[in-house]
This record gives sequence, structure tokens and C-alpha cells, in this order.
Amino acid sequence: MIETIHLLPGVTLRVCRDTRFKQGCLSVQFVRKMDKQEAALNALLPNVLLRGTRRFPDLQAITERLDELYGAAVGPSVRRSGDYQTTGLYCGFIDDRFAMAGDRIVEPVIGFLKELLLDPAMETGRFLPSFVESEKRNLISTIESERNDKRSYAISQLLRTMSGEDTFGLPRLGDPEQVEAIAPDGLYRHYQKVLRQSPIEIFYVGSAESREVEGMIMPLLRHLDREPEPLPPQTGFHPGKGGDTVETMDVAQGKLCMGFVTPITNRSPEFPAMQVLNTIFGSGMTSKLFLNIREKMSLCYSISSMYYGSKGVAVVTAGIDFDKEELTRREVLNQLQACREGKISDEELAAGKAALISSLRAVHDSPGSIESYYAAAALSGLNYTHENYMAAVERVTLADVRAAARQLTLHITYFLRGESQ
Repeated sequence: MIETIHLLPGVTLRVCRDTRFKQGCLSVQFVRKMDKQEAALNALLPNVLLRGTRRFPDLQAITERLDELYGAAVGPSVRRSGDYQTTGLYCGFIDDRFAMAGDRIVEPVIGFLKELLLDPAMETGRFLPSFVESEKRNLISTIESERNDKRSYAISQLLRTMSGEDTFGLPRLGDPEQVEAIAPDGLYRHYQKVLRQSPIEIFYVGSAESREVEGMIMPLLRHLDREPEPLPPQTGFHPGKGGDTVETMDVAQGKLCMGFVTPITNRSPEFPAMQVLNTIFGSGMTSKLFLNIREKMSLCYSISSMYYGSKGVAVVTAGIDFDKEELTRREVLNQLQACREGKISDEELAAGKAALISSLRAVHDSPGSIESYYAAAALSGLNYTHENYMAAVERVTLADVRAAARQLTLHITYFLRGESQ
């Protein structure tokens, strides 16, 4: 069970008290409206904060402090959830119950996070230029490495094209050109704005009682100069232009992406049915796309579908030979039509629901997966508790799946093919 505590205006603490694990975790997320002008700034900020503080001025000092905290680990957390982007830190640590007698871990870890977030290493009123430049290079390298993963690249290009003015098409980490343009003083001004304006989401998983966690968190917040600005509610997808897009590149295998839109989001009553549809249609090795297009027809090397519930977007991706594009695309639509017509066996329906429920049960397998699921659910506006969600999946009928399929419409296709074709 997740307990939600509103600590201060614009600050929410969510506590999952769980005594099964030897480790716990804590995340601090500053929530921003996804915006082209600041996506790269938000992505770079936590990496720079992790380079040093006034008391621990470099990576060696930070590592030594984490070693003193029984090997705690802290890293950047940059996420997107529908219309929002978050920037902050995630920390994993040993639970107090497993420390040596008399030692406490969680409270000093939170104190250290406070230093990382609020007392960074500075030079003449700005972040250290050497830290900023080094982390800019690292971030640009991370962004550009996506181009080497042609499937991820194709999906990114598809979403950019189909999103139009909807911010869902913006890359989570920004563009290399935006990162390159960041200056130490500009990043520091943005940092001050993030601290002052952003709603703050704090998530704890561990054995401590919620009031105890609240007492440890408050010193982190007490001296912040805050003027929090409320976020607009999450919205459904506002698609841009449709049609077909082809890009050529030096690749040995084609990447076909098909973008679908639906009014059903994770805030809709039909959300469980859409999730079951996605599982039956293309998510996993028991799906129609995998069994028919890959296994029976041998049209592709790989194929799957994914559903972005926060926005109401579904994407089918396939790795294919260049000359199989038209046939593969047609067969994907044939399989969707079969779902619309209710041509789904009892076994397919049962397998789809079982796979989805199994993945939901796995949420509680580790502190990290608990934090990831519930933090994203809170930001995206998911209307179901975990238990109610699983119960709703169990109740999904063939008619529900068929109705969901009828609300899924192809909007755009993107094909990455070889230059010589």
C-alpha cells in the first residue's frame, strides 16, 4: 500500500512500507512540463549535481562518502511521463535493520542527498565549467549512441514526425545541439528555477514508518525558497501530420514503424482492455504479430507492439528485408482487423491476460521496480490502484478487447531503409 503525504505546497511524499527487502530506495523528482527549450537542461542538471558539493568537491570524495554509507548508490533520474519530464536523483541503500548495531543509514543518506541537491560545487555564482563541459560530452555521447540502435532511432523518428506540436515527440534527453549550447551560468539559473517552481515528488521504499520518513525528509525542504507552479493536467495525444515517411541510411536491415492513435489512455475506463489488446496483438511471443508474421509467414526478423498509455499511442516495430515493407505493413493491419472482428481464441485471450497480470505482479519484486511503477503511475494519472488494475484485467472480455481494437487507428508509418535501395 502506498501512503501519500502532502508535506508542503507542491511537495508530495509517497511511502511504500515494505519489510521484505534488505535494501530500500528514495527518489527526489522535480516535475517539469515537457518543453523543447529546457529538455536538455533538465537532462544535464542531475549529472552536474553528482559531480561534487561544497563539502564533497569531486567524484572521489562522493564515492568515499557513499562507501561510508554501507555502499549506497546514487544516480541521475530523468524521466518522461506523458506531458511531463522529471529531473532529480535516485538512491539505493541498505535498510537500517541490516546495519551494524547503533548505525543508521536512511537519515544520513537523505542528508547526503540534500547536499547533492542544494549545496553544489560552485565558482563565482555558477556551476564549475569543467563539470558542466565534461557532463555535456557524456550526455551528447549518450544521445548520439541511440543512432547506433536502429530500432530506438526509428521509434524516435516516428514519434517526432507523428507528434506535430504535441510534446510527446520531444526526445527525453534533448538534442545534441541543445546540450552543446548550455553554459554554466545558464544551467545554474535554470537550476534555481527548478528548485523554486517545480512540483516535487519524493518516493520512499523501505521498512521505516511514514511519519519517520516525513521527519527525515523535512530538513531537505525547510529552507527552500519556493513559489511552486501547478502543472496542467495530462492530456491525450494531439497528432500531427499522418502519411508515410521513408529515410535512407547505411543499414543492413530495414526498420518499419507504424504509429497508431487511440482516445483510450490510462485515465480511461477502457485502459485494461487496451492493455490486454496490446498483449494479444503484438507484445510478446504469444502475440498475433509474432506468431503469424514472424513465425508462420517469415516476413520479419523481429516484430512487436508497445502502447504508451499516458498519451494513447501505440507503435508497431519490425526488422525486415527492404523489399518486405508493403507486405509486412499489410499483414500488421490484417492482424489488427482480426482483433477488431473478435477473431481471438479463448487461449489467446487467457494468455494475454496472464502475461499482463504476471508483469503487474513483478512490480513488487524489488524496491526499484516499486518506485519506478508507482512514481510513473502518480505522474501519468493512472486511475487504478495496483490491486484494482489486476482485478480489472481479469474482468476483460473478448467484447472489451474487440471494442478497444476498433478505437485503434493507423496514423503514420516510418521506414528506415538502406541507401542503395
